[in-house]
Amino acid sequence: MAHPLSHWEDGVEALPRETIVDVLEGRLREDILDGHHPAGTYLPPERTLADGYGVTRTTLKHAFGRLTQAGLLETRHGVGTRVRDYLRLGGADLLPMLVRHSPDWIGEVFEVRRGIGALMAERAALRATDRQRQELRARLVAVGGAVDADAVQLADIEVHRALARATGNRVYVLLTNTLFNAYLPVRAALRAPFTDPQVAHERLEPVVDAVTAGDAAAARRAAEHYLTVTERIMLEGLA
Repeated sequence: MAHPLSHWEDGVEALPRETIVDVLEGRLREDILDGHHPAGTYLPPERTLADGYGVTRTTLKHAFGRLTQAGLLETRHGVGTRVRDYLRLGGADLLPMLVRHSPDWIGEVFEVRRGIGALMAERAALRATDRQRQELRARLVAVGGAVDADAVQLADIEVHRALARATGNRVYVLLTNTLFNAYLPVRAALRAPFTDPQVAHERLEPVVDAVTAGDAAAARRAAEHYLTVTERIMLEGLA
């Protein structure tokens, strides 16, 4: 993406007023993630930036506020606005934004998903209550009964959320939410494993079978296999 500051001499058109903060936020975010404003550096003075983008300083401040909340900027009173070292100091809540910026992050998300998913299935097999086992069965049935790829994908996600709850560990639940939130913004490009509801059901069934049988080792193996296969299909679809 071209750096907006490079267009100052040509004159920058004012952004559409109905989306001015959204568009400005997006441009600044892409500049930061593309490295035009490296971590630890201060942005140009507000007036300079506002004039360059053809916006008011008030609009710029709104965009800064959003990016500060997102963890990309930090403002020091009397000093200026600095780009935060988000890779060193940021949290997993940044992942949805990073995945939208670059699909390269998907592979790394999947690697973590694979490791956590296998461990989670193992723990769920050891700890699930009868009620949670019943829920897993019901969630699995919903996968096979879904009407289209989108519905199958969402039903599949709910099985994994149920597995996380069945571990009895709330941290697994939060990690699962974080990982799914990371790729939900681009999930339309990741539907390949879910186009056939029956195949998706059959692919996931060994995981649920092992967990509900209380076989931890089998649950881990089944989850590793399931996650590896679906990951490969999704990445092939992206390619």
